[in-house]
Amino acid sequence: MFVKFLTSAIRLSAVFLYGSTGEIIVEKGGHLNLGIPGIMSVSAAVSVLAEYSLIKSMGTSAPALLVLIPIIVAFLVGALMGFLYSFLTVTLRCNQNVVGLAMTTLGVGLAGYYMTGAGAKIMIVARASKYFVKLFDVSGGGAFSQIFFSHGILVYLAIIIAVIAQIVLSKTRTGLNLRAVGENPATADAAGINVSKYKYVSTCVGCGISGLGGLFCVMDYMGGNWEYVLEGFGWLSIALVIFTLWKPALSILGSIIFAGLYIASSYIEGISFAQIELIKLLPYVVTILVLVITSMINKRETQAPAALGQSYYREDR
Repeated sequence: MFVKFLTSAIRLSAVFLYGSTGEIIVEKGGHLNLGIPGIMSVSAAVSVLAEYSLIKSMGTSAPALLVLIPIIVAFLVGALMGFLYSFLTVTLRCNQNVVGLAMTTLGVGLAGYYMTGAGAKIMIVARASKYFVKLFDVSGGGAFSQIFFSHGILVYLAIIIAVIAQIVLSKTRTGLNLRAVGENPATADAAGINVSKYKYVSTCVGCGISGLGGLFCVMDYMGGNWEYVLEGFGWLSIALVIFTLWKPALSILGSIIFAGLYIASSYIEGISFAQIELIKLLPYVVTILVLVITSMINKRETQAPAALGQSYYREDR
């Protein structure tokens, strides 16, 4: 039972890991993007459409393309949504919270309407691609192999992206410049850093990574089904950013914890529906506790970027 539980938790954790890693990159540039749930939903819907188009035109004879192209499409759609968000919040200086909530409302609504209507046939056909393919044969392995080596390529890709993001943010000049923009854009601007460029690029890249979480959720974790869980997963991804103190490397462990808490009710017998829903709230409760504790500690490394959520007016520098 424990092996099955941990295996399922690691698999589901990829959804949260994509979303949180992408949002961390966005927030490091000083932008609070509450549109992640909508971005994940739209990216999932469009990438599934790409999957459907590929199957209709070439069948399932090229499985590598049936995986690679939807991944690229999901990233590009997320990046495009990020560009729209950047244009509204960086160039037009609209309120970041309002723009993010509007993108979530629009994205979740459009994706849900399309996928539960015209998308029903698309989902049925897309499932025929057998999107989930294990990288390793663990049929003869033990518990360790089952837990860590029984997943598809997107699970391991999420971990790789998180590790790369951590290295870039903490060990490279690009990461240093981005963190400077998020902490004090006026000082960064005075030092010759192109603030708008860093904000645009970080937001587009971060949203693109989050978009991969939508694709994984629908075509891998949900097995080609569309259910109204992606919005909740998006909000949990944002909460995970706070839980992991804006560190992509910690998000790997944090996402497994969140996933384990979310699915724990499925492995507990004799509980009511109300109790199941209460258990699913545990990740949010844990996040609030972490927020309270880090606020009491009040150390700079445990806090959000100083300029998070604030528009930058260069003329006021």
